[in-house]
Amino acid sequence: MKHKKSLSIAIALSILGITAWEIYWRSQGYFPDLDDDKYLWVKTRALVEDATEDDVVIVDSSRALFNIQLGQWEKLTGIQPIQLANAGATPLPVFHDIVENSSFKGTVVVGVTPPLFFSTTFEQAPPWSRASSRSEFYKNLTYAQRLNYSLSIPLQNSLAFVSNDDEAWIDDINLKALLKTIHLPPRTDKPQEPPFRRFQDIDINRNVRMKEEMVSDTAFANSIKTVWKTLLSGDIPPPDKEATIEYFLKDAEKFTSRGGKIILLRNPSDGFFKDLESKGLPRSEFWDELVTKANVPAYHYQDYKGLSAFKTIEWSHLSAKDADQFTENFVKILLEDGLITNLKNN
Repeated sequence: MKHKKSLSIAIALSILGITAWEIYWRSQGYFPDLDDDKYLWVKTRALVEDATEDDVVIVDSSRALFNIQLGQWEKLTGIQPIQLANAGATPLPVFHDIVENSSFKGTVVVGVTPPLFFSTTFEQAPPWSRASSRSEFYKNLTYAQRLNYSLSIPLQNSLAFVSNDDEAWIDDINLKALLKTIHLPPRTDKPQEPPFRRFQDIDINRNVRMKEEMVSDTAFANSIKTVWKTLLSGDIPPPDKEATIEYFLKDAEKFTSRGGKIILLRNPSDGFFKDLESKGLPRSEFWDELVTKANVPAYHYQDYKGLSAFKTIEWSHLSAKDADQFTENFVKILLEDGLITNLKNN
């Protein structure tokens, strides 16, 4: 009897503690959502295995994550793209994984964010390893890990305090993020990193939308701009144009030779990023050379009114509303050029 009573008390206290913790975080403005972690990425990567020639896969850094809205694409074509872009990463390792480790021969939209696409082929470099590590995780994922993640989805969708994103957001609700909120006196002269707050939401299909607060709260948007400037204020290795183009062309040739189609996309940028990209990676020397050598359909936002009529919120990504329109305009261009399938007309 004592054991049963102790168990009942323990369960009751656990429920009360979890309820109180959940109520507290909801009172702070948090709500249940998913994390853009490696598990969600590999769940999405698995869709490539059964994808048909009509399907579309997207690889890029975060610009395609924000700017291409999967629901809008599906509404216009009847096909929902498979979103495999990775924030802060080059798309080259993911495209290589698709070419080498799948039989997919549909369409791949390769986003070209110049500082990342042309950055490096060095496997230990962050722009490369951030993407390649997820492809490796996909190949080595155990059945136990798959089951564990499947069981975590209902919890993530029900409890606001369940948070374990791969990024180091300061406003996450996990031990790593909470420890960063403790302000201690600096022990070195190294300047403290500015707080990096999560500024997007993501769903089970890896469709990312910028938080509305980024549009309505200038201070919030400016805090993200401060992060970008800080990240790019140190010594940045020069781009490796020759190696990155050569690496991509080898995979592109193999992919197209088996019937696959490639579409290159240069997403919009403004202000700080546009200046950095124009000066350090001029279009004529990087984008134009890539397009000429790849000889595949390519779309630069500056060449199309429907792609350039938007202003990025923090120099690099579109608001949710603009992303909807950007996607619609881009899809209509691709349909007019006969590059993607429209199941709604078939």
